[in-house]
Amino acid sequence: MLVIESLSRRFGEKKAVNDVSLSVAPGGFVGVIGRSGAGKSTLLRMINRLQEPSGGRILYEGRDITALRGQALRDWRADCAMIFQQFNLVGRLDVLTNVLMGRLNKTSAAQSLLRLWSPEDRAMALSALEQFDIGNLAAQRAESLSGGQQQRVAICRALVQEPKLILADEPIASLDPRNTKIVMDALRRINRHFGITVLCNLHSLDLARSYCDRLVGMAAGRVVFDDVPEKLTEHVARELYGLEAGEVMESGDHAVSAGLKPAPVAA
Repeated sequence: MLVIESLSRRFGEKKAVNDVSLSVAPGGFVGVIGRSGAGKSTLLRMINRLQEPSGGRILYEGRDITALRGQALRDWRADCAMIFQQFNLVGRLDVLTNVLMGRLNKTSAAQSLLRLWSPEDRAMALSALEQFDIGNLAAQRAESLSGGQQQRVAICRALVQEPKLILADEPIASLDPRNTKIVMDALRRINRHFGITVLCNLHSLDLARSYCDRLVGMAAGRVVFDDVPEKLTEHVARELYGLEAGEVMESGDHAVSAGLKPAPVAA
């Protein structure tokens, strides 16, 4: 269980996240929605400890994540994998090596510097690539791939960390509708097939409704909606997004009209 207690983050006089409290049960697919500047990215980055809270606590299975330092913090970041909007791959390195970076916390510094990956780690990385239909790209430089392919590589890197939780920060923001579907289906498959909890920042309301089993709406750093997707009415959407509501609903309608419905997950 992930528990967030009265979490806040200030930047000068501005509160990017303001007294947020949430509980996330294991195995959920939670969409975090809201307009730009609502505090969504800051919230996810604090959970991963890429940004330090100004106040409050983050607990996971009763352990105080906000108090972790050194190796304990590195272990948490392995358990709590982050997927970024801009992929964060090393473009000059091949795809397989980028995925193997997800094993760094389980590999000695000397081995990782010399790229002396164990056969088990290489097999795990190749298996992840195969699961997402990009095994044939293993030897290619990451910078040569399309945006959708790069994001799938980033998802594979997160998966080989063997995480308990995946945080996806606007993972489809720069993708076209086809690659949006591929990436969202990949996250849904990880959630359903492996039972990994997913927290995903999304801009499109219809995509959030289609893929997530719970939605957390943020405005001005606060949680103003927390319920199942069916409860997200047009009225609530306008409270969350104001003048942007029509735009975010239209972007989701475009995705749906392009056939971007979740793919079934094999049992």
